[in-house]
Amino acid sequence: MCGIVAYVGQKEAYEILINGLKRLEYRGYDSAGVALLNGSLRVYKKKGKVKELEDFVNTKEKKGKTGIGHTRWATHGEPNDINAHPHTSGNGRLSLVHNGIIENYGLLKETLQREGHVFHTDTDTEVLVNLIQEIQDRDNLPLEEAVRLALKRVDGAYAIVVLDREDPDKLVAARKASPLVVGIGEGEFFLASDATPIVEHTRKVVYLNDEEIAVVTRGEGFQIKNIGNEVQNPAIHELDLQINMLEKGGFDYFMLKEIHEQPKTIADCMRGRFNAEEGWIKLGGINEYFNRISKAKRIIFVACGTSWHAGLIAEYLIEDLARIPVEVEYASEFRYRNPIINEDDVVIAISQSGETADTLAALEIAKQKGAFIYGVVNSVGSSIARLTDAGSYIHAGPEIGVASTKAFTGQVTLLTLIALHLSFKRGAISKSYYRRLLSELGNIPAKVETVLQNNTKIEYIASEIKDKTNALYLGRGYNFPVALEGALKLKEISYIHAEGYPAAEMKHGPIALIDEQMPVIVIATNQSAYGKIVSNIQEVKARKGVVIAIVPEGDTEISQMADYTIEIPETEEPLSPLLSVIPLQLLSYHIAVMRGCNVDQPRNLAKSVTVE
Repeated sequence: MCGIVAYVGQKEAYEILINGLKRLEYRGYDSAGVALLNGSLRVYKKKGKVKELEDFVNTKEKKGKTGIGHTRWATHGEPNDINAHPHTSGNGRLSLVHNGIIENYGLLKETLQREGHVFHTDTDTEVLVNLIQEIQDRDNLPLEEAVRLALKRVDGAYAIVVLDREDPDKLVAARKASPLVVGIGEGEFFLASDATPIVEHTRKVVYLNDEEIAVVTRGEGFQIKNIGNEVQNPAIHELDLQINMLEKGGFDYFMLKEIHEQPKTIADCMRGRFNAEEGWIKLGGINEYFNRISKAKRIIFVACGTSWHAGLIAEYLIEDLARIPVEVEYASEFRYRNPIINEDDVVIAISQSGETADTLAALEIAKQKGAFIYGVVNSVGSSIARLTDAGSYIHAGPEIGVASTKAFTGQVTLLTLIALHLSFKRGAISKSYYRRLLSELGNIPAKVETVLQNNTKIEYIASEIKDKTNALYLGRGYNFPVALEGALKLKEISYIHAEGYPAAEMKHGPIALIDEQMPVIVIATNQSAYGKIVSNIQEVKARKGVVIAIVPEGDTEISQMADYTIEIPETEEPLSPLLSVIPLQLLSYHIAVMRGCNVDQPRNLAKSVTVE
């Protein structure tokens, strides 16, 4: 959840660190801090956003060519100056930044207290840095060996970077279940939670694997060993990331930029993967293992949050079109309920970051039980991408806004391609219908652009309901998961309580909540259930609910009943979620802005959930 950045080289570290923390702030923004080495060790940390840290450090000494930085999403200990990272050992020699949770920190803390260590914070991280100090002092060990031995005593997840005041040319980093990237420059090295702080300095990176320890030394080189002290030979990757992808590009918020990028990102996800005229789909990971996947007795999707909603849409697609049984599981529950998994099952993980802790744990279980595991991720080189037997990237580019938008439509696009490929190859749908769906899929980016042109109208509707305290989202069939996603977006960024329901379930409880203060957002694009949706809207109106309806262009019947309507272009029903979700993203965005919320950094949330 937290963001880590570190530097050792010939440049002044502070500017690299502070700019890196700004790029990583989407990972956590409860507090921030830096530690700088220049003969002495100076640690500056502050509750709040990175800007508050920057203002605090502005008049202070910032010299130092070795440094570490951190932006925090609080786990152990409330967000305040004291609990902010970096944390320093009791002897003042070591400083450490950490992303993750040390599960046995309580037992370790008791042991260290008996050895005379005094603790000043509520964090598990302070325990870890003092454990490293204790081992280093006791056996007079170099930093990297003390780190290795300390980590052998740790249970939990970690990405850490440690510096030693007595060894200023060196940084030691390690990871387990939390991401860490090593950037390789000319006589200099960068370490970060992801590539965003590194790309402007170097394009050569190494992605650390679980239980690997990296030692980087100014002017020399780097070495990676595993926790068993065996030297590793890592692959060096070339980053395919442009700086302009990390800027707002004239938009007020990253979220708004990312909503408007969707015509392009959906097209990028499809590019080179299908040809409607020739009638083919090519997905490397699917084609290579097609027999295994197409003959699966069951496909199980594991995901969290927005990715789980994408999995629900995939369930409709694959069962409807390919006729393969599908289950969609919350990864956080899947791993704890002793799931029944067979060798002829296919388990597909969906994750924007590719680092979601619960989803990774679910995959490990599936792998142990012999299932084929597949990944649908956005972040290249991520843990899920490396763990799975095969997979596909959605190619949405970096998503900085905490509330996912373009990653969701990228996931749905890729899952649609998978469903169509399976359905046609299995003979589950006719060639003519397959061709029609492929052709219409190619039209989706332009139709998303058309939906975005409704922005002004959606902003007006947002102004009419922004002060409500509850909202209900209704959808049927393919658009039921879209109702869930719309409600989640409103909750995440505007802090309005919202719930998504299958439209027919409204009368089984939620209808009791409906009055003139309750906006009801109805996704009314399903031609197969149009009459039923009309009836649902009439039920809402009879109880004075305020209806906002997403309807096909040219609709007349629902438009006469609803208080507000937003038109989207006609499309094939299995593809409709790619269009119907766009107005819901914009509606949530505008409501949140009008309520004075920080859209990109909603309270209590972070982009990548790398802890349980």
